[in-house]
Amino acid sequence: METGVSYSAADYIGLLQMQTHPEGGYYVPTYRSTEQVPAAALPPRFGGDRSFSTGIYFLLEGGDFSSFHRIASDELWHFYDGCGLEIFVIHPDGRGVVLRLGRDLANGFAFQQWVPAGSWFAARVTDPAGFALVGCTVAPGFDFADFELARKEELLLQFPQHRNWIGELCR
Repeated sequence: METGVSYSAADYIGLLQMQTHPEGGYYVPTYRSTEQVPAAALPPRFGGDRSFSTGIYFLLEGGDFSSFHRIASDELWHFYDGCGLEIFVIHPDGRGVVLRLGRDLANGFAFQQWVPAGSWFAARVTDPAGFALVGCTVAPGFDFADFELARKEELLLQFPQHRNWIGELCR
C-alpha cells in the first residue's frame, strides 16, 4: 500500500491530462457506458439517446469557481482529495441549499453529494489557497447538449433572493 503520496493541483491536472471546463475548473472524462437509453424512453427534456451513465474527474482551485449551470440529469459528486468544496444549489422552486463535499464529516461535509436534474448549481473550494479533486457521475449520461451555463442577469431576475450567490458565482 502506498502511503504519504501527496499531489498538487498542477500534478493532478498533468497526470490526469485534464482540460479546462466551460463552467470553470478542469475535467477529464473517465467513463461512458456503452449502452444507451433510447430517446423515446427518456423525458422530453432530453433531445436524443443518452448513455446509461457517465463519469468525470473534476478539479477546482481556490481563486476559481464552477459557474452556475444546470443539466438535464441528476449528478452525484464524489470527494477524492484536497480541501472541502461547497456546492450552491438553486432548486427550480427557488429553494437554495449549500452542499458540503469533503472529508470533514464532523462539520457537515460528506464524501458524496447529489444535485437533482434541472437545478442551477455552482461550486467553490472552502480554502482559497487550496484545491479539490472530485468526481461527478451523471445518469442518464452527460451530453453537452443538456448543459446550460447561466446568464447572470436572467438568473438574478428569476431568483433575486440568491443575489449574493449569483453575483459571486456567475461569469
